[in-house]
Amino acid sequence: MTDSIKYLLSEDRLPKYWYNLVADLPTPPPAVLHPGTGQPIGPDDLAALFPMALIAQEVTQEREVEIPQPVRDVLAQWRPSPLFRARKLEKALDTPAKIYYKYEGVSPTGSHKPNTAVPQAFYNKEAGTKRLTTETGAGQWGSSIAYAGQYFGLEVDVYMVKVSYHQKPYRRALMQTFGARCVPSPSTETESGRAILAKDPECSGSLGIAISEAVELAGKRDDTKYALGSVLNHVLLHQSVIGLEAMEQMDMAGDDPDIIIGCAGGGSNLAGLAFPYIGRNLREGKNTRVIAVEPASCPTLTKGKFAYDFGDTASLTPLVKMHTLGSSFVPSPIHAGGLRYHGMAPLVSHAYDLGLMEARAYGQIDCFKAGVLFAKAEGIVPAPESTHAVQGAIDEALKCKASGESKTILFNLSGHGYFDMQAYTDFFDGKLVDEAYDEDVLADSLSKLPQVAAE
Repeated sequence: MTDSIKYLLSEDRLPKYWYNLVADLPTPPPAVLHPGTGQPIGPDDLAALFPMALIAQEVTQEREVEIPQPVRDVLAQWRPSPLFRARKLEKALDTPAKIYYKYEGVSPTGSHKPNTAVPQAFYNKEAGTKRLTTETGAGQWGSSIAYAGQYFGLEVDVYMVKVSYHQKPYRRALMQTFGARCVPSPSTETESGRAILAKDPECSGSLGIAISEAVELAGKRDDTKYALGSVLNHVLLHQSVIGLEAMEQMDMAGDDPDIIIGCAGGGSNLAGLAFPYIGRNLREGKNTRVIAVEPASCPTLTKGKFAYDFGDTASLTPLVKMHTLGSSFVPSPIHAGGLRYHGMAPLVSHAYDLGLMEARAYGQIDCFKAGVLFAKAEGIVPAPESTHAVQGAIDEALKCKASGESKTILFNLSGHGYFDMQAYTDFFDGKLVDEAYDEDVLADSLSKLPQVAAE
């Protein structure tokens, strides 16, 4: 491990600083634009939604951002998360490849999401916030901000995508256990929710719709802020603890990955593992491959357009340049609810546009097959989202088997699936189908992208 990364870690092996990829990029990411003026936004434009500490992290170009000690104290409950070598999976595949996985399912809510929920709750508490509103897809983020909110004494309202609300009742119960209020979205509580239901009373919901509801309510009370579990720069910054730890752990194992793999919906767990490695590639001329894996029914990177778009369906958010399917696009109700977002994180999209990573898409049936194979070999049931990374790792390992090459593969097992067993039940009962997105619907959604002079 290089000195530039090693010094970021303390004697307890928990990172002391978050890593910011922006500092190492060959070209800066595109500006965030005000939806009304089309001009770059300033900190004051975001003050209604976020505390100033998070806004500063959103725009910083510093390579390292110090992690506050109160945040480190909470993270130390489960961090560093373990890194395992998947020897039994290697044997099952009969591959010469070495497969490692960083396991984020050891957190209190079973995924990587508390890595950012804890600092977001901390900074909001410091700023005097009393209540947080947010959205969630599969419930991993909702349960994580509920956990962090109760730790720092904040009320939390979660708008959960309706199809996931009904598919994943135990995630909903976990949020309620931590004291949060969970509402199926679209709901009748907001203007944006009521507008969607007026058009489609049976709407299954989307993250874009749930974001609209949470943002709308955050703007109505001075004591309330909005929290987002993926996509934004400060979220990806907080998740960098995953990759920083993995670098040291791989060093301890005497190995170094040739290939990094993560599932991709909004992009946070992928960026958390991959961005420190991409930064190393840029600084040191290394060529570690990074592969983003997304669902074929919501192929944001592989089929979307790199363009300015709203992050929500009701057009309440600033305009960001990202790979998008259009903010009106509603993905099929697949079980990987956390990957059903119309856009990809702007910083992930920028890195992809620069050729710093690859992307591929899989159907959910193949991913569940991969998840079952992994569970049988390694004894951990992956979250439906994480099965996409598992499938990507298996594909690369089988390529090694075919070629006889021995490559080292590292993927992020971003969460366990023990709250998602209904999805596995549906898989075993033959109820899952690979639902292709409608080309005409996608074309219509992309035709509605806002016209931005900056492009």
